[in-house]
Amino acid sequence: MRPASERDVLEFTGVVARVARGFYVVDAVAGSLRREILCTLSGRLNQNHIKITPGDDVTLEVSPYDLTRGRITFRGTRRIER
Repeated sequence: MRPASERDVLEFTGVVARVARGFYVVDAVAGSLRREILCTLSGRLNQNHIKITPGDDVTLEVSPYDLTRGRITFRGTRRIER
């Protein structure tokens, strides 16, 4: 598989807002653009049983053809709400 830089995908970072039936709603930020993206887990995260909870920082890939759906490819650290 080619790396993300060579594929036709856009990479965003965001925070998981809520979880519903295997889908994750992510608040993604790219520059001044903010949007909610409906995401699923990538195969590697599913195989390794990585748990995603609301508040986690994630990296996701989005197709340039449909900017409302994406795939979570990396889970970062959990944000601490103060």
